[in-house]
Amino acid sequence: MKKTTIRDIQKLKGSESPFATVTAYDFVSAQNADAVDFPLLLVGDSAAMVVYGMENTIPISMDELLFLVRAVCRGTKKALVVADMPFMSYQASVEDAVRNAGRFIKEGGAGAIKLEGGVPYTSQIRAIIDAGIPVMGHVGLLPQSYNLSSGYRIQGKSILEAKKIIEDAEAVQESGAFAVVLEGIPGDLADRITNLLDIPTIGIGAGPFCDGQIQVYHDILGLYGDFSPKHAKRYGNFGVEIQHKLAEYKNEVEEKTFPTKEHFINSNIHLEKTH
Repeated sequence: MKKTTIRDIQKLKGSESPFATVTAYDFVSAQNADAVDFPLLLVGDSAAMVVYGMENTIPISMDELLFLVRAVCRGTKKALVVADMPFMSYQASVEDAVRNAGRFIKEGGAGAIKLEGGVPYTSQIRAIIDAGIPVMGHVGLLPQSYNLSSGYRIQGKSILEAKKIIEDAEAVQESGAFAVVLEGIPGDLADRITNLLDIPTIGIGAGPFCDGQIQVYHDILGLYGDFSPKHAKRYGNFGVEIQHKLAEYKNEVEEKTFPTKEHFINSNIHLEKTH
């Protein structure tokens, strides 16, 4: 069984058929995704909301993400597992960036890391790569800049913003990243960047012109309540289905219809009654 490599991902650049990727946060979601041959799984900092119930991605820590990376790696035999660098795990210094990226590889078992930002973080990207760790970039809408951006909003709608995003994408490539996520930008801008770069682009809320697409596991399966981002398509409503099945189990216990004889055994030994 062949494990997906960085070179395999790079070969997907310009493919006639775009490739799909998805987030994963635990052993079971990793197994499910691996079973249908996703080439890459991202243990995203979106775990802050969908796993830990936080308001946004900012509070999640290295240790909280590292715990999930280990679980995903245990459930994955084929996909390349990419670990998302959380807020303030790399921004303060190059040393922090290399040390924390190394933890995801050495302790977590990931095959690469992802970090947000372009031009300001080229030193971090280069240093992480020099340490032998592959890097995936992320430009456009940056969830970790939630406070600076006054929330989540589409980036690149003005000429100034578009030029900055192009500059960031090119800087990420020049720094040695093997791929870059384009999030929350107009489709025509994503198309231009995809054509400019020699590395694969992976879109989320960036239209159909990228080399690949990524979505959050919970969003596309309908596991995260009623909320559904504009960029996500629900392929099921499994959150409601799970609730129905849990209610069915609860009712059977209360009505004494579960467990039945098929679910337990008797020892057939004689025990004296105790008083």
